[in-house]
Amino acid sequence: MNSAEQIAYDFILSLLAITLVILGLVLIFFCRKKPVESEETLSVKVSAPTYSLTDIDAATDGFNHRRIVGTGHLGTVYAAVILPRQQLVAVKRIHPSLVLSNPGFGFSSILKTLSLAQHSNIVPILGFSQAPGERIIVTEFVGMASLDFYLHENSDGGSLLDWSRRLRIGAGAASGMQYLHEGMAPNVVHGCFKASNVLLDVKFCPRVCDYGLYFLAPNEKRGLAGYVDDEYWSQTGGGGPCKASDVYGFGVVLLELLTGRRSEGGLLVKWALPLIKEMKFSELLDPRLALPSDMNQIIRLSKVASACVSNSRKNRPTIVQVAAILNSLESEICT
Repeated sequence: MNSAEQIAYDFILSLLAITLVILGLVLIFFCRKKPVESEETLSVKVSAPTYSLTDIDAATDGFNHRRIVGTGHLGTVYAAVILPRQQLVAVKRIHPSLVLSNPGFGFSSILKTLSLAQHSNIVPILGFSQAPGERIIVTEFVGMASLDFYLHENSDGGSLLDWSRRLRIGAGAASGMQYLHEGMAPNVVHGCFKASNVLLDVKFCPRVCDYGLYFLAPNEKRGLAGYVDDEYWSQTGGGGPCKASDVYGFGVVLLELLTGRRSEGGLLVKWALPLIKEMKFSELLDPRLALPSDMNQIIRLSKVASACVSNSRKNRPTIVQVAAILNSLESEICT
């Protein structure tokens, strides 16, 4: 074999060796790669299941009035047990009048998107059902009651919510709202953030509910007054629900935490803002609330609430900015 043939022979051997090495690496890669999940498995992960009306009827004992745990401007909520796992859930049955007035609003597609929300301060949507004249939403059952109940309806609720709990509730709710506004794709506007839409679990951890459901009642003013800004009612461009209107509602809830008073259709904002501006906190604060040793926390939270409700939409802070301040205040309590 001459030198030229030897060189060619060596080149072929080298090329063959390199090819074998590459082939081996490819085989190792594919052998170690996790099996691809089936489309059925993926669909379960990304969207809530649809329940038949028969399933919902059985779970609620025929929508038995004894199972009612709440009523709001969107519908009636029942405690229910979904088979076969015997799972305790909350079933919201949308008022028939709202269903009939909005027969084609894309209920299932919107609920599938909203059911993607997974956050410790959000009540997850577990499923839904629709039939002629019926729209039903199934969510996780939160064991206690709403912030509205503790602040305004339970005689002992105000004293149970001391300053540290109120601050943690505000910070947790802000984190949940931040997730909806910035962590979801597409972003989710709550549409009606208020104290009755903040549920408290057995550890007083806040869980935001009824997010993104404003499409069910686009012309319904009942339940919104006092929790949305003036721009909300505008018939021109820029009106209706948006992130900034959510921030306004959040500011109202902060005022309720500070004062222990109801929104009263917007009267709370008009009453509280001058007191905050004049630093008259002895008149502003809930008399059931023992003052913290550091009044600076009261002052800072009051200023945040004021910024949320006193500015126009374009000058209002974002929920990201609000959450950052509240989380900072909460961390001061923990240290």
